[in-house]
This record gives sequence, structure tokens and C-alpha cells, in this order.
Amino acid sequence: MTPALTTQSCSTGERPARHTEDSDAAVTRLALAARDGDRAKTDRFVRALHRDVWRYVAYLSADTQAADDLTQDVFLRALAGLHRFEGRSSARTWLLSIARRTVVDSLRHAAARPRLSDRCDWQTAAEQAQPYDVPGFEDGIALAELLAAIPSERREAFVLTQLLGLPYAEAAEAVGCPIGTVRSRVARARTSLIALLTDTHTAAPEPQAPAAQPERAPRVREVVLAASSA
Repeated sequence: MTPALTTQSCSTGERPARHTEDSDAAVTRLALAARDGDRAKTDRFVRALHRDVWRYVAYLSADTQAADDLTQDVFLRALAGLHRFEGRSSARTWLLSIARRTVVDSLRHAAARPRLSDRCDWQTAAEQAQPYDVPGFEDGIALAELLAAIPSERREAFVLTQLLGLPYAEAAEAVGCPIGTVRSRVARARTSLIALLTDTHTAAPEPQAPAAQPERAPRVREVVLAASSA
């Protein structure tokens, strides 16, 4: 069993630290140690990577409400196959590959069954389900809405490298494509997001009263403009 998984917020309040060889080696050691099934070791492994997995599936699926369940499924799959993990790639890359397949399977399953919910707007659902007093909440919703408007392949590359901080080589391995393709997708995602930000800002009506929107755009813009294809 995985430990209790707490809900994360899609916040743009802070930039994630870039993962290094040392940090990746540390989580890989946790994964290798957890192969014996020890609960404490398993707990440390899950907690070390839970936030990355949650953010990835939330943005990739464009469904923050489903992110908790998807994250749980990812770790259940990972722990079931952990005994076969040999550390040839980093545990983070291995786990995000599982996360990607989990989201794809979820989307396929959802497409094959009738829609049960009458709430077709995932953003509205997320806003109703998440507390408004979480720092960066509205920024995160604004960025998620922009990301949902660009092609999924570009969104995925942007999330992996710019929001989760994976090196481009690891992102390419997780996605299963050449590193040059990831760089190209990030660059195109950045261009698309800047265009969307510009259109949104230009088309926005004059506010009737002081509101969060004029202050929010610059913060979301910072995340987009900071994106690099290096």
C-alpha cells in the first residue's frame, strides 16, 4: 500500500529546482532500497517523487480533480513492478514513464465510456474543488488553462522540463522521443503560450473593481518567458 497521498496545488508560486545527477541518484537509491517491500523504505520512495508525479499527471491530463486517483494508480503500478527495476535509468524517469502510460490509459478508458459528469469544464470543477487560499492557486489555474489550449505533445514537453525541472535528456527518455524533438516542442509551446498570453491580456475587458487578474498575468508570464530549450 502507498502512504496517504495529499492533494497538491498547481502553483506557479515557485520554480522547481532543476534535477541533478545527485538528486536523481538519491531517488534511484530509494527505489532500489524499496524493492524488498519494507514499508518505511517504500514510504520514503513514494514521498520523494509524489509531488513530481502529481504535477505531471494533473497537467498532462488537464484534470486536477482526477490527479489524486491517477497518482495513486501510478504508484500502485510502479510498486507492483518495482522488483524488476534495476536502476539503468533514474527512478524519476522510470516513474514518469509509468505516469505517462497511466494517463494515456485513463484517457482511452474515459473515451470508451459515456460521460457521467455534467461538468464539462475541468477548470470550473477544479476551482470548485480546490481551496482559494492556497498560495499561487489562481496562478496555477491560469497556467493550466493556457496549457490546455496547446497541443498535448507540446504541453507534455513543457511540463516535464519547465514545471518539473527534468533535464531534456531525461524528458526525452520519459516520453520516448529524441532530445531534439523535446527541445522543439518546448520552443513551440513557449511561442504558443506567449501568443495566448498576449491575446488574453489584449482582449481582457476593463476591470470593474480591483481584481487579481492584472497581477496574475505577469506571474504566469514569468514562468512562460523563463522557458528555455537549452
